[in-house]
Formats: sequence, structure tokens, C-alpha cells
Amino acid sequence: MHSSTPSSTPSWPSFGQECQTTLKLALPLISGQLSQMLMGTADTVMIGAVGVVSLGAATFGNTLLAVPYVVGIGLLSSVSVRVSQAHGSQQPHEAQSALRHGSWLAFLMSLVVVAGTAGLLPFLHLFNQPPEVTAAAPTYLLTCAISLIPALLSMVWKNHADALNKPWPPFWIILGSVLLNVLLNWLWIYGHWGFPAMGLEGAGYATLTARIVGAAVLFIWLNHNATIRPWLPQRWWERCDAAGFRHLLAIGGPASMQLLAEVTAFVMASLMIGTLGVVPLAAHQVAMTCVATAFMIPLGVAMATSVRVGEIVGAKQHARLHRVILGSWLFAAAFMAFSMLVFLLLGHPLASLFVQDQAVISLAATLLLTAGLFQLFDGLQVVSVSALRGIDDVKVPAWMCVLAYWGIALPLGWFLGLHSGWGAPGVWMAMAVGLGVAAALLMRRTWRLLSVS
Repeated sequence: MHSSTPSSTPSWPSFGQECQTTLKLALPLISGQLSQMLMGTADTVMIGAVGVVSLGAATFGNTLLAVPYVVGIGLLSSVSVRVSQAHGSQQPHEAQSALRHGSWLAFLMSLVVVAGTAGLLPFLHLFNQPPEVTAAAPTYLLTCAISLIPALLSMVWKNHADALNKPWPPFWIILGSVLLNVLLNWLWIYGHWGFPAMGLEGAGYATLTARIVGAAVLFIWLNHNATIRPWLPQRWWERCDAAGFRHLLAIGGPASMQLLAEVTAFVMASLMIGTLGVVPLAAHQVAMTCVATAFMIPLGVAMATSVRVGEIVGAKQHARLHRVILGSWLFAAAFMAFSMLVFLLLGHPLASLFVQDQAVISLAATLLLTAGLFQLFDGLQVVSVSALRGIDDVKVPAWMCVLAYWGIALPLGWFLGLHSGWGAPGVWMAMAVGLGVAAALLMRRTWRLLSVS
């Protein structure tokens, strides 16, 4: 009996090996997220050259679309979790079902968003934004809403490939679509090579075209990759069933709620800042672009963590989970500490890369000082919530985020920013407090649940 004990105890990878595996998966995911973010950054820089009103209108439109986009991210993150669990347990039919149902879920949701956006256009004035911003926004807003159809489908297909540990080809495809977007921006915003100068509207058309091309190339690659083909549905048009959608929504619904709590808090913060005028709104967009770009790195680590945790759970090797989450926290904390230092020391030069208006640059630099305070919290909370998603723990984390962002950050933002006269920096300080609360709650829960998984 005693002689059989050592052979029955598996030899798990060391902490260093787990970190190496996570980093190997995270690098293309980080690169892909940064590439996707570069599309928004390129739009901000190139639209900013047209004028502050155009930049404010782009900010307003992107703010409104951030809500359905993030709901989509949450819903469709379930594809990555389900496929990684199926991959770990070697059940291709489960992965095929998740991909097929996820694709239809993305398509139907995006149609609802387009219809809702079209219906919202006559009522944009109700958001109490500057009149010139509201007047400039409709065409850009509707075009970007339509572009969510290929964007959300691409998200499903990319999540499927990532969960099967094939993240590099989707990265190159996304990078190509970003470069195409920049080229089309240059042609259609400014009017080069005989095209008319369409300004803000040209940026919307460029985003739509680049996303369609990216989605088409990604789908073609999926269907021609020999490794992935066994994990693809044999009949894409086969009738879907309620159980397949419920299986995804069990993870995706609460995940959407968690992401929605955070992003709608930022949306409300943006709308609050918009009531202060065009300059604060433009400064907020510049600072948010910098912060969101830095956030792509811990987000990539978080996505890798979710895939790794899901695969380990599927393979029933739960004793490895603690090492995985410790390594992910370490990666996120190290980079966010670095980005915090960059924002604290180089806020003004960074802001000046986006706009020439000195009032916007000065306020954006001030906001980046505040952003430096919550960078660390933001990285740790997204890794934690992604790890919990990998073990199917989504409901309680969602309510924790609702408490942190809606119960604490937003009321405090209204009090500091609008009631106490601190302006945009006050709103940002409140968001830092909310992120700190979320990080503390989620990290504690992650460590406790992974100890007993």
C-alpha cells in the first residue's frame, strides 16, 4: 500500500514552469489586445487632428457603444471558458457546441444593438452633452454600431482559437485589420488619393471596413487550420437548442453583469465629465485612451489565466491552480506598477501626442496623475475575476463589482466631481477608490476558492 502512494501522486509543474506557460499564452493575447486598442488610439489621434468637437463627438459615440460592446465581451467570454474546459477534458463536441451557439449569440446581439442605436439617434440631446458634439455624432455612432457585427463575431472565433492554445494567427489577423484601419483613416478622414475628406464620418467607415475584413480572414483561417478543424462544428447552420445557449449564459450572463458594472461606471463618469464642457470631455478621452492601452497588458494576462484555469479544471488537476494565480498576479502587478510610474512622470508629454489644445493637454496630464493611482488595482481585479470565471464562479464576483462601482465609485464621483467642485479629477479619484475596493474583494475570494477547488 505505501509503495503505491508516490506513483499515485502526480508531479505538477513548478511555480516557474506555470508562470512560463501562462506567459507563453498571454504574450499573443496581450499583443492582440494592444493591436485592437491601437485601432481606438489611431482613431483618437487622427480624429483629434480634425478638431476638439470631432474628438468630443467620437468620445460620446464610443462611450455609448462601450456598454453593448462590454456586454458582448462578457457574454462571449463564456466561449473561451467552455472551450478550454472541453479541451482539458478532451470533449470536442462540447467545444463545437460552444462555438456554434456563441457565434449565433454574437450575431443576434449585434443586430439588437444596431436597431437600438438607430432608435436612439433622435434622442441624443437627452444626454446633456455640448450641442455641437451631439450634432456631429449620429453618422459616426451608427456606423460604429454596425461594425459591432463583425467585431463580436471575431471575438467568438478568436476566443475559440485562444482556448485551443492557438493565439498567434488571430493576433496577426487583428494586427492586419488595425493597419488597414489606419490606412483607411488616412484616406477617408483627410481625403488622400482622390477620396473626399469625410472627417469624423470617414473614421467610422474605416472602422467598419477594417472589422469586416478582419472577421472574414479570421473565419477563413479557422476553417483551414488542420489542428482546429476537429473542434469546429460540422454543420454551422444546424438548429441551435436552448440548452446550448443556457450553458453559455450561465457563465456569460454574470460575467456581463460584472463587466457592465465597471464599464457603465466609466460611461456615467464620462457623461458627468461631458456636462462640464468640451475641454474636460476631450481631456477625459485622451487620458482614458492612455489608461485603456496600458490595461490591455493585464487584460491579456487575465484572458490567459481564464483559459489556463478552465483547462486545468477540465483536466481535474486542481492542485495547480494556486501557482497559476500567483504568477498571474505577479505579472499584472509588475506591469501596472511600471505604467503607474510612466503616467506620474510623463503625463504631459503623453497627452501632447494626441492633441495640440493646451487646455486639453494640461487637464489630461492631471487626470493621468490620478490614473497612476488605480493602475495597480485595475490589473489585479481583472486577473482575479478572470480566474474565478475559469472555475465557473461568476455570480458573487458580479455583485462585488456592482457594489464597488455603482455603490461606491459613482456616488463618490458625483460628490467630488460635480457637487464639491473638483471637476474631472474628482470623478477620476472616485473611480480609483471603486477599483481598489473591487480588487481587494476579488483577490480575497479568488485565493479562498482556488484553495478548495
